Amino acid sequence: MSPPACHRRRSRLRSWPLLFVAILAVHSLAIYLFTRGFLLTRTELDLHSSRGDRSPQADVAPGCASWPPPAVDRLVIVVLDALRFDFVAPSTFFPEKQPWMDKLQVLQKLAAHEKTSARIFKALADPPTTSLQRLKALTTGGLPTFIDVGNSFGAPAIVEDNIMHQFVKNGKRVVMMGDDTWIQLYPEHFNKSFPYPSFNVKDLDTVDNGVIEHLLPYLHKNDWDVLIAHFLGVDHAGHIFGVDSTPMIQKLEQYNRILEGVIDTLRSLSKPGGTHENTLLLVMGDHGQTLNGDHGGGTAEEVETSLFAWSPKTPPDAVLSVLDDSSCNVDLHGEEVCISTMQQLDFAVTISALLGMPFPFGRCLLFHRPLMIVYINPLAPKLVSSFLNSIGRVNPELYALSTGTWVNKRTDNNACTSQNDLEAWMGRYAEVLCVNCWQVKRYIDQYSATSVIGFPSEDLQHIMDLYSRAQENWSTSLITTCSSETGSQEKLEGIGSVLRQQIDAYTDFLQSFAKLARSAWTEFDLWSMGTGLLLMILSVIIQTCAFVNLNTMCQPSDQKSASSSIIPKLSFAFALVAIRAASFLSNSYILAEGRVANFLLATSCIVSVWHSTVKGNVSIENLVFLLLNIFARFGIEIGMSKQLPAPAITRDHPVNAICKMFGVNYCNILLELFPIISLVFVAYIILKCLSHAIYQRFFKYFVLCGTLVSYLSITFHWASETTLFSEAGTVQEFGRSIAPRLVYAIGGLSLAISVLYRVFAPTDHLKMNKRITILSAAMLCSWGPTILILLGRQAPFVALICMTGAWCIIKLQQKHQRESELSVADPVSVIQWSLLAVCLFYLTGHWCTFDGLRYGAAFIGFDHFHIIRQGLLLSIDTFGISHILPILSLPFIAMVWYDTTSKDKKLKVDIILNNIIQVLLMYGFITTITATLTIICVTIQRRHLMVWGLFAPKYVFDAIGLLLTDLLICLASLYYS
Repeated sequence: MSPPACHRRRSRLRSWPLLFVAILAVHSLAIYLFTRGFLLTRTELDLHSSRGDRSPQADVAPGCASWPPPAVDRLVIVVLDALRFDFVAPSTFFPEKQPWMDKLQVLQKLAAHEKTSARIFKALADPPTTSLQRLKALTTGGLPTFIDVGNSFGAPAIVEDNIMHQFVKNGKRVVMMGDDTWIQLYPEHFNKSFPYPSFNVKDLDTVDNGVIEHLLPYLHKNDWDVLIAHFLGVDHAGHIFGVDSTPMIQKLEQYNRILEGVIDTLRSLSKPGGTHENTLLLVMGDHGQTLNGDHGGGTAEEVETSLFAWSPKTPPDAVLSVLDDSSCNVDLHGEEVCISTMQQLDFAVTISALLGMPFPFGRCLLFHRPLMIVYINPLAPKLVSSFLNSIGRVNPELYALSTGTWVNKRTDNNACTSQNDLEAWMGRYAEVLCVNCWQVKRYIDQYSATSVIGFPSEDLQHIMDLYSRAQENWSTSLITTCSSETGSQEKLEGIGSVLRQQIDAYTDFLQSFAKLARSAWTEFDLWSMGTGLLLMILSVIIQTCAFVNLNTMCQPSDQKSASSSIIPKLSFAFALVAIRAASFLSNSYILAEGRVANFLLATSCIVSVWHSTVKGNVSIENLVFLLLNIFARFGIEIGMSKQLPAPAITRDHPVNAICKMFGVNYCNILLELFPIISLVFVAYIILKCLSHAIYQRFFKYFVLCGTLVSYLSITFHWASETTLFSEAGTVQEFGRSIAPRLVYAIGGLSLAISVLYRVFAPTDHLKMNKRITILSAAMLCSWGPTILILLGRQAPFVALICMTGAWCIIKLQQKHQRESELSVADPVSVIQWSLLAVCLFYLTGHWCTFDGLRYGAAFIGFDHFHIIRQGLLLSIDTFGISHILPILSLPFIAMVWYDTTSKDKKLKVDIILNNIIQVLLMYGFITTITATLTIICVTIQRRHLMVWGLFAPKYVFDAIGLLLTDLLICLASLYYS
């Protein structure tokens, strides 16, 4: 090859980072367009209800021409964040008693002994089940949206109509204490507030202690009408320790004592003329949690929470005929307890009815383009699309528990003095439902007038007919029920029948509209989605052409004919990628993505073993890699299990057999020391490799010392969390706070110095492959300790699997290049590298849903929340082992062949760059194909029941992963070239 030609090709190779930047730009535009058509944004109309809205009109029948009168004077709302249903319901309602059950005994005893004034409800939440979205939905009477998850770490104030706004507008004095999320959502709605920071999931007591300090004293005061106390300890205990843990049980027992104090105080002040004569207590959760403390998704454990209602003043016994008795059972003491079910969607409108306030108008959405942004529960087909807000129904059972709803306060001329308690209550409830239906009807009219996307005309006409018939029957019902004060027994029984029919008519209208709205699918912006998909397909074509072009560059003529031997490997690698990507069409395979990746990785190992056996040359690397896949599979089974709490992992661990032999105490010490000992072994391997990889003396000693200090800090950090330093407060504080920050600081400094070394260090005396080895080792040592400390005590096991797998792949790649004498990377090795990264993602307990994020990792070394700092740590924890480390270590695949077959030859720089660029391009190509197939699957399944519960989160994670991969490849191409 002539020097000018070689120079031109070298220039072309050095311009490849520009191609990677162009690919990143194309992918960014494609994802933006597709997301714009799929996960769309909204504009909220700032419409609010007011008392002036309800004046007698022609379309409103007599009897419900005004908002309902108040039934309670004061309201105490105790929110226990992440309150699972089985925390409140007696254990006899479940197949198996668990340690965390029956801890809130005070609520169970009230529900058993005071059936007419106390009730436990199973409250069904709507995903996403993050705290902020649930509070927003509870107060607005609507449903959270998919994109609202992005506001979880800094929510804007709510502008749409809500019960908090109605509290203030109607002169209700509100006091809040606890979770500061309330202040973010409603910054100017409280007469008094005592907010406490809520994002430090390691802190179980600060928020709760603050609430305890103010709660009981404020119950004795008269300067409030609504009191909100939001506890966080159970939520944080779940995130850190899991449900089946001692801290969780301790928190529940603490809450039981607090609630006993609250109930005793309310009871003592509920005498006639007392402060709480007409007060209603609500103890409720905003969402549930899985056994390992996660929430955000749509599993039954996450959407099923509890609501307990109690009135110190007992309603008449007729309330029992209103309460549902279909779900009753005896508790541990032999007392009967009945549990009702309600939708959290009904909470806002029911509270408004109890306090005699206008119902929130609801969120009326104006769509600039077709939009669909709600996160639908994958387990409940009746959950809805994004425009369904303020369509809740006043819950009859919760409404009936207040004594005030049983007082017949009618002042109109048609008042029926001959009605019994039940009939009078039914008449009042029918009036409330009449207003309820009118509000929903008004919402439908406003929505139809402003929204680009309307309801089907036939279905809408059916709903309007139901409303008209219900309103026409209302006047007839009033005449029938009040026609005689001294009617016969048969006629009085007929009064109840007529009222039930009227209630059924209103209920039918509300449920029919809810069914229509919940079954209505929003029109997607198919043009934007299609354009984004076409750009993704175009990028696949461009990368294919680039790979073919690169494969022919800088190849000696005698290798071009031999390059055809790479075609079978390319075909096999492409088949693995296609099979994995095509599996995303099935929601079951998305749930089992980690197992699918492990199966395909094991398949590639088996094919490699079979191929080497046929040639009579079985390599030890193939057998080790195959054995490694078996260990990884068991790790993935634990990591992917959303139902398995952390303590259960210890019980099911093989070490449990040793525990039975040597005793529990020795076992606990072993389990505490095992991660530390494993980390020492990992550190030894890494330091030994670094000593051989880096040649420059100063740079070598700096990297070695920095790595050693980092691993010692990690060891000290883990040791400080054990019982070894439980008595040494200073040492423990240093290990928990200073040690992690030291790891982060050393990592950042190492990263900066490695970049400076890349730019300024002389390289003339080094071979290109040695220079790349130094740069790669320095980069991995910069990121490695930070990722390990964020992964927690599982990190040494994960690191050993990662290093062993990488060693096997590199050795197999070396063997491939030595046998084929091709200066191209083995595509099977690259796909194995990619599949190993996917396996590590699931093995570390991550999950392609928002409840799969390990929020506790963001607070390692820090006690206070800062959105940039904690967001960066959470991102590194989520993508470090699956994206950052695999991509930055790709050059090892590209270089190793040259270390063995060309020891005494000075390799041409353009050949080395060619090989590195091939690996980077191939890895990016694999990720692009996977993301493109994900987009295709999401497009095909856009009307699937689980689209927002499963397919959309998968798309979000893959889209972010693709952009991160492109960015890292761009940086790697600049760093290593």
